Amino acid sequence: MILGAGMTGLAAGWASGLPVYEAEQSPGGICSSYYMRPGTEDRLHEAPTDGEGYRFEIGGGHWIFGGDPLVLQFIQSLTPVQQYFRKSAVFFPDTRLAVPYPIQNSLKYLDPQTAQAALCEMADAALRPQPAVTMADWLRNSFGKTLDELFFRPFHDLYTSGLCDKIAPQDAYKSPVSLPTAIQGAFNATAAAGYNTTFIYPKEGLNALASRMASRCIAHYGKRVTNIDVRRRAVMFADGSGASYEFLISTLPLNRMMTLTGLKAVARPDPSPAVLVMNIGARRGPQCPLEHWVYIPSSKARFHRVGFYSNVDASFLPASGCHANDRVSIYVEKSYPEGSKPSPSEMRSLGQSIAQELQEWGWIDGTEVIDPTWIDTAYTWSLPGSKWKLEALRLLEEQRIFQVGRYARWTFQGIADSIRDGFVAGSAAGAVLAQGTGA
Repeated sequence: MILGAGMTGLAAGWASGLPVYEAEQSPGGICSSYYMRPGTEDRLHEAPTDGEGYRFEIGGGHWIFGGDPLVLQFIQSLTPVQQYFRKSAVFFPDTRLAVPYPIQNSLKYLDPQTAQAALCEMADAALRPQPAVTMADWLRNSFGKTLDELFFRPFHDLYTSGLCDKIAPQDAYKSPVSLPTAIQGAFNATAAAGYNTTFIYPKEGLNALASRMASRCIAHYGKRVTNIDVRRRAVMFADGSGASYEFLISTLPLNRMMTLTGLKAVARPDPSPAVLVMNIGARRGPQCPLEHWVYIPSSKARFHRVGFYSNVDASFLPASGCHANDRVSIYVEKSYPEGSKPSPSEMRSLGQSIAQELQEWGWIDGTEVIDPTWIDTAYTWSLPGSKWKLEALRLLEEQRIFQVGRYARWTFQGIADSIRDGFVAGSAAGAVLAQGTGA
């Protein structure tokens, strides 16, 4: 059996024919779209027939970047997609300065003194590389004191929920280091850099992709796992039902699977901050950015990124706002330490505070929808020298439980790679079953 009907689980179910058990009432996991009419609080799984609804996503903007060409062909065989060229920036609220991302390649947008200091420090770092134990070490050693204090450290403190000086260096591909490019960017424009310079997105939303994948699966919804008995090889669900398994493909986060199975690793578990995604439908403000998303190193409400669904595609807006260009569909991300989920009233209050701050910046001019979504395991960080992931995966595999996908294997990858991993695991599972039955 397969646990989780996100993109990985759906691909595994498609390839293997095994039943897929999903906690929610619809497929897609955090990579799923939903709709809300202006002035309402009800989420709709399908777009309103008159088109008058904002489209949001459960986990914020999940754009499909990279990936195996065959996987991308598979996605396009299920739903039409559009390709985009990334537009992103760093925004400093105190000065209202916007700098194209990545900031280290756009030094000409900073004042000359700051740009000169940053360039000298990056050159010194390149000539005299220093070892780094933590992410905080790596950022300062790579970009120097000036850029670290201006952007990298405050942003990553928010992004990692205060873990920057405790976790191992990760995500280097998200902050590319190139001294020649930095020198060029101090005087001229530079080419786009990073892992997501281009991306695709289904024209009908991620829910269309998830639904069409699910239509080829044996999927059971409303099946939230409460316990896994590894000795009896049985899974218990919150609705009182259960199911046995010969082997288990799990796409659930690795830390949650360790809790559900009761297995204990000797190593200290790696941290996994949560994230609150505040989806907002609003009137467009006079200073509303044109970027797809913007990184924020400081904000009164302590959010670290604002994404603009409707700057990617106008179909995220109510039909009446698609051509008028007077509305905007936004997601705002704020990280939290593990186990610190705010109450519903706190979320409502925070939503109002975020909207007020965006209005002060001139990005919006009055809201029509504010809707929070909560992701318990949003980021998968590792402690320096940690062996927890390898130990946890081994303990589960000894019990014939195989973790597949981004959160299950405690790594970072996009939707396309998650679908690929699901197909690989599902195909292998199908082959094992066929061999076992003599087929």
